[in-house]
Amino acid sequence: MKLLLTSGGVTNPSIHAALVGLLGGPTTEATALCIPTAQWGHPMCGPVSARNSVTGEPPHGGLAALGWKALGLLELSALPTVGADRWVPWVREADVLLVDGGDATYLCHWMRESGLADLLPELTDTVWVGVSAGSMVLTPRIGTDFVEWASAPDDRTLGVVDFSIFPHLDVFPENTMADAERWADGIDGPAYVIDDQTAISVDGEAVEVVSEGSWRLLAP
Repeated sequence: MKLLLTSGGVTNPSIHAALVGLLGGPTTEATALCIPTAQWGHPMCGPVSARNSVTGEPPHGGLAALGWKALGLLELSALPTVGADRWVPWVREADVLLVDGGDATYLCHWMRESGLADLLPELTDTVWVGVSAGSMVLTPRIGTDFVEWASAPDDRTLGVVDFSIFPHLDVFPENTMADAERWADGIDGPAYVIDDQTAISVDGEAVEVVSEGSWRLLAP
């Protein structure tokens, strides 16, 4: 699987170019599935933000508005009742999974419950585009500061990559670099601090920061 891990989405030409590079062609020739599941686990999100996520309407939903050849909706919490014989082909046939933000631990829970987490190693040609929690869910830990879902057992997530992510640098009052440094003390591993103009591209062993903004790598 190829990864484009963003804080705020495809927000500038550099990140868009990185996406096209991972796809191997323009978005107009790719099919995508939008996954809004993380929205339901965060108290700042809800029906309006989830709707905007899948319709592409501002201020959320930029990923859905990138001119895809075809765009569908995949709600992970519904998949256990649908059956893998139905939903697995939907995922395999998609070129891109667009995974929106919210609470990463809630998203992690439903990725495991649905079976999507187990399927990820087989999706070698699929591009995963994450926004905020949609990126953080692939890291080993998100830190307790970012756990908003009351039923989360801890801050651990899927560990597909070996680094953590502190998103939305300087977007919110509590997301300063000083806050990130304190957060990183409890992570015990490398962590990228990224703003909404920055993304991390992962293609095999190659990890590249793509940015028109501010970022920093904090080593343990």
